[in-house]
Amino acid sequence: MKLVIQRSKNSSVAINNKIISKIDFGLVVLVGFTHNDTINDIKNLVKKLVNLRIFDDENHIMNKSLLDVGGSILSISQFTLYADTKKGNRPSYFKSMKASEASKLYQLFNEELKTYNIDVQTGIFQADMSVNIINDGPVTIVLES
Repeated sequence: MKLVIQRSKNSSVAINNKIISKIDFGLVVLVGFTHNDTINDIKNLVKKLVNLRIFDDENHIMNKSLLDVGGSILSISQFTLYADTKKGNRPSYFKSMKASEASKLYQLFNEELKTYNIDVQTGIFQADMSVNIINDGPVTIVLES
């Protein structure tokens, strides 16, 4: 499981030019799954994610977590996080979990986030989405199980 986390001032997801989800402050999380990912991977990375101290404190030092600042999460599934580009110029996605399995884990991921009383907004699994991210900082962190 791989997460690309971006601290965000304002972000949204649109399908067919219609905004379906948005957050004003928090994290945009791009979520990818690979073949051996489990519910334990989800629980561990969600705990790490919500406690990751990447928001500024009163001294402008990254010392506060999403839970500390009361931010939201915009969660977007993204199988391309497991693209393999070692050979040629066309990425291979053999490391990405099959959609039928990844869809279930993506739902579990979002449900686990909600257990921390976080506002969780999502994209739509396998939809062609336009994601607008205003990256705060910019701050981008990658977590992997």
